Amino acid sequence: SHDCLSPQFGGEPTSYTRFSIARQTDGDNSHVEMKLAADEEEGGEMGRPEHLHASMPPPRRNGKNLCFIVMAAVLLLLIGFLIGYLSYRGRMQRVNRCLDGSGNCEMTPTASYFSDDGTEEEEIPGPRILYWPELRKMLSAKLSAARLEANLRQREGKSSFEAGKVEDENTASYIHDQFTSFRLDDVWNDEHYIRLQDKGSSKNQVFVVEDGQETLLESPDAYVAYSKSDTVTGKPIYVNYGRKEDFQKIRNVLDTMNGTIIIFRAGKITLAEKVANAREAGAAGALMFLGPSDYRNTELYVPFGHAHLGTGDPFTPGFPSFNHTQFPPVVSSGLPHIPVQTISSQAAATLFRKMDGDKCISEWASDIMGCKVTVSSSSKMTVKLTVNNVMVDRKILNIFGVIKGFEEPDRYVVLGAQRDSWGPGVAKAGVGTAILLELACVISDMVKNDDYKPRRSIIFASWSAGEFGAVGATEWLEGYSTTLHAKAFTYINLDTAVLGSRHMKISASPLLYSLLETTLKTVNDPTKDSGYLYNRVASDWIKKVVPLDLDNAAFPFLAYSGIPVVSFGFYDEGDEYSFLGTTQDTLANLKGKTDKLYPLMRTAAEVAGQIALRLTHDHELFLDFDRYSEELLSFQEKLLHFDSDVKALGLTLNWLYFARGDFQRAADALRRDIANSDRENRIVRRALNDRMMKVEYDFLSPYISPKDAPFRHIFFGKGSHTLQSLLESLEQLRVNKTSVDVNKLKEQLALATWTIKGAANALVGDIWNTDNEI
Repeated sequence: SHDCLSPQFGGEPTSYTRFSIARQTDGDNSHVEMKLAADEEEGGEMGRPEHLHASMPPPRRNGKNLCFIVMAAVLLLLIGFLIGYLSYRGRMQRVNRCLDGSGNCEMTPTASYFSDDGTEEEEIPGPRILYWPELRKMLSAKLSAARLEANLRQREGKSSFEAGKVEDENTASYIHDQFTSFRLDDVWNDEHYIRLQDKGSSKNQVFVVEDGQETLLESPDAYVAYSKSDTVTGKPIYVNYGRKEDFQKIRNVLDTMNGTIIIFRAGKITLAEKVANAREAGAAGALMFLGPSDYRNTELYVPFGHAHLGTGDPFTPGFPSFNHTQFPPVVSSGLPHIPVQTISSQAAATLFRKMDGDKCISEWASDIMGCKVTVSSSSKMTVKLTVNNVMVDRKILNIFGVIKGFEEPDRYVVLGAQRDSWGPGVAKAGVGTAILLELACVISDMVKNDDYKPRRSIIFASWSAGEFGAVGATEWLEGYSTTLHAKAFTYINLDTAVLGSRHMKISASPLLYSLLETTLKTVNDPTKDSGYLYNRVASDWIKKVVPLDLDNAAFPFLAYSGIPVVSFGFYDEGDEYSFLGTTQDTLANLKGKTDKLYPLMRTAAEVAGQIALRLTHDHELFLDFDRYSEELLSFQEKLLHFDSDVKALGLTLNWLYFARGDFQRAADALRRDIANSDRENRIVRRALNDRMMKVEYDFLSPYISPKDAPFRHIFFGKGSHTLQSLLESLEQLRVNKTSVDVNKLKEQLALATWTIKGAANALVGDIWNTDNEI
């Protein structure tokens, strides 16, 4: 039984001789038996040794034979050592050749030669061994574009899948039944009771007020969740995409934006970030439209959205919404507290024509005729915004299925996709859900029928309330926050995997860069007759990795829980899929965007499937922790420019540099430990893998509360503790020394230094190996 591997042997025997003491069943006396292992069979570490049993008679007690016995024993030991060493060396060479998928090595757990009571048991031929190249080809052969199409068509003819409503629950039931039919090892639901915002009994309205007369500009069906319900009036100001730099340009022209209605177009950053910037500028309300230059043929369409600058249920920040337990009267600091509404670009054009102020600069024009920044100082024209949204309590369901690992079932990869959508949501939720079902079907079939034995578990997750800010995924993470970071070592996001065909958009943790690159080099590009996906991203693709935004379900996995993530998809750069988040996100419109929809879905499934299988197949986790050494070095290079500015305050950046050096040395030490370890010793291998798994989690700052600042990751989080925030403070120091709070800057330097130092200490492993000389 492979569960009974004795740790002192470390898996397969590595010497020619092996001694064991087996207790007899008829009493307490024991006898010693020496077993000599024959040469291993051909096939490297897959060959099983046959044992030759030599009965050792009691030695004669006379001096004549004593010398002979000693010399014979020494000779046997030397011969056994040499043969064992050569055999072990040969196996290790074959293992190393196999790590890149080009050779043969053992990829399934080996069985022990002893039963639980220590007695030798008969060897039973194991299942067929699947090496990585064979496994990769099997996955590709089994993926079916026809099944993907059938699953995607489940959304046809339905107008909405809003979280917690009938169609969302019906889809959840369908996915649960599908997981069950695939014979997954376990299928279960996760219920959450959350507070959402729905549109009220009367529509939201936008008016233009001129000379005391109100003219209805638009009353759309769409709404912005978590907007404040209120009526406000103010002068309109157009701020391009609503980014911080856009607001800065307006501040250079206008004295104040207090009490105004800010108008911005969609794109570049999330709606929630735009609204937060508007609120910070003193705006009374905000309007957003789809700019014609970014979203073609959408003049009449109004997108849905949410304005919560965060993820999860904003009325239980930091707590899981498992039931109706009474929580403290606290709300997320990311709620906007101003009314927000989306309008059509046609309505925006009408509004611009009524404004008589300065024209927009060319880069802001957005292809709208008559674009204006604001109204003139003498104008009395204002905009009136009325929002009637209502809060509702609603039950949502996350659906899970799992294929349990055969060696480490408590370590798992999670593949997930959003299920809900405000409209038909074919691109937003349908594509990802179809890919999720296809991978669950195919991988389960490989396990049940093709002898694949994954070392670690694979969880398939269908999330609800993704449209409201990854609520379903975040509530699951909050509910199991104490254990998930130690067990889930990768999240693969399948949402919006196909929005076009010409380019690839990739967001990922640096730990997964190498695995992703290796995968792209082996998956065919469906848009070309020959060649791989890697050819379209080029060798410098890492420089083009897109930071995760708040609307991506992978974001809370990375920034809140410290779990490595990858999210990718096909799109057309400069020609966005126009209907995302609208009622026109239909199968017909998505097929109109690309004529290779189903081949692209199949390719996306192959990329995600290869990543999941490789992470659950190999002895060693394919997590490249050296990448973070490069990220820290890149960050240090940016800091060097501010060295003199910091010294002028009597401070130094040297401690931060030393912490980076400590992490580099710790990474080098772990790499040496892996190279020198016995890859067949499961205990050693698990300990090394756990050290790699914790790298991401150790970049969550331990010095701030997850309740107050949930996204604690110093590279990818949100807040003053992040490395990006530290850089912004140093840039501000250079521009205006008096505007910088020196005590806050000291705190930022300390938080960054000790978080990096802590990550280095954790990477080293044992406390006696840590370097405390910072």
